[in-house]
Amino acid sequence: MSTKPHHAKAARGSAAPGSSAASGPNPEAGGAPALRGGRFTGGLDALMAEINASIGFDRRLYAQDIAASKAHCAMLARQGIISGEDGDAILEGLDKILREIESGAFAFETALEDIHMNIEARLTDLIGEAGGKLHTARSRNDQVVTDLKLWVRDALDTLDGEIKELQAALIDAAERHAGTVMPGFTHLQCAQPVTFGHHLLAYVEMAGRDRGRIIDCRTRLNESPLGAAALGGTSFAIDRDDTAKALGFDRPAANSIDAVSDRDFVIEFLGLAAIAAVHLSRLAEEFVLWSSAQFGFVTLSDAFTTGSSIMPQKRNPDAAELVRAKTGRIFGALIAVLTVMKGLPLAYGKDMQEDKEPVFDAADTLSLCIRAITGMVKDMEVHEDAMGAAAAKDFATATDLADWLVREAGLSFRKAHGAVGRLVKLAEDKGVDLAGLGLDEMRDIEPKIDQRALEVLTVERAVESRTSFGGTAPDNVRRAAKEARGRFL
Repeated sequence: MSTKPHHAKAARGSAAPGSSAASGPNPEAGGAPALRGGRFTGGLDALMAEINASIGFDRRLYAQDIAASKAHCAMLARQGIISGEDGDAILEGLDKILREIESGAFAFETALEDIHMNIEARLTDLIGEAGGKLHTARSRNDQVVTDLKLWVRDALDTLDGEIKELQAALIDAAERHAGTVMPGFTHLQCAQPVTFGHHLLAYVEMAGRDRGRIIDCRTRLNESPLGAAALGGTSFAIDRDDTAKALGFDRPAANSIDAVSDRDFVIEFLGLAAIAAVHLSRLAEEFVLWSSAQFGFVTLSDAFTTGSSIMPQKRNPDAAELVRAKTGRIFGALIAVLTVMKGLPLAYGKDMQEDKEPVFDAADTLSLCIRAITGMVKDMEVHEDAMGAAAAKDFATATDLADWLVREAGLSFRKAHGAVGRLVKLAEDKGVDLAGLGLDEMRDIEPKIDQRALEVLTVERAVESRTSFGGTAPDNVRRAAKEARGRFL
């Protein structure tokens, strides 16, 4: 086995600066893989080399590529397709390459196009001709989709853990504020009083659906493409069940053409990422509103705000605003891959090289946004008095009075709704809230109103009364938070 330093061949196959062509590696001079084989005699134009290469971004697949190569190598040896000696040499070489990459000692080469050929070339440097046997019974077509599936699967597991942490922070806050009254909004207009804990638990449910989509996506993608080769399978006696099991897949993909051409898992990943980003963006927008002087519901500390270059008094909720904005990047990633795939005939097209950067960027962006929102939830200082005062404005208990007229006075809801609407108009004209009207004034509009009706006009009574399943009553919120803790954490 060769032990020569990898950097001794760092310039292999590279185009000279200013050159109009880049030659592929020469198999006669060092055993490096010939990317275009004997079919081609001319060199690549430098522009072709630039547009064709993906090593600048697909190097992120190195761990998955090495894991899949090790599983493939072990299977080839067990099946007698390569010798045990060659198999051991390949496995040892792949382990060395992994250490080189993780230590930063590996020299990635643009002339070798992608992560797959960079690793195979280095393997050949290390162990000689045996390195070229690794690619037996596989193609870069099944290799790349296997690597990407493994990467997306890992990303899903990471995101699931991060969303779970966000849920934990939300549940903790919901329990602390199970009885904190705030205005509930529709159309961003004060609608009915709710509790802050109830409001936060709504985001816990959204996050739960996000995690459910992660599970669904992970389940559907967990079929191994390895062994599908270029598109038609292989004549070698491979064991695809063996490699699928070794890589943690549930089963091999059933159709070799579908295996190499499928990017549904990428689209589904980006779709669930887009939905999760929408949820984060909605909460980010609430932080922007709540932390404004006009609302004054929460304060974010110095840890999650910035100042102004000109206005010394400013505390800007930039973290929340950036979460809100970065949602567009994730949307863009989804649209980009849908556009790439929409017109492709089976099986593989080089177009599919454009699937990776959107996936990597969306995963990175979503992870950052989840962690930032989690930080803000943990960081926020809640101003309960301001929330309660706002909840008492804008006739927020009008519906409670209408419900009382239905329940206690026997009116139809439509008649009660009309009567309370007239009471709201009267109070508005007088510049008071409903509780500021005299009982006689109220009875002039609806004679069945009596003293008991005034008891329902406080925001505390309003939230306490909403005891239906899923409602905002504080005891409901406490039970719901406990149930959510058991369901999600």
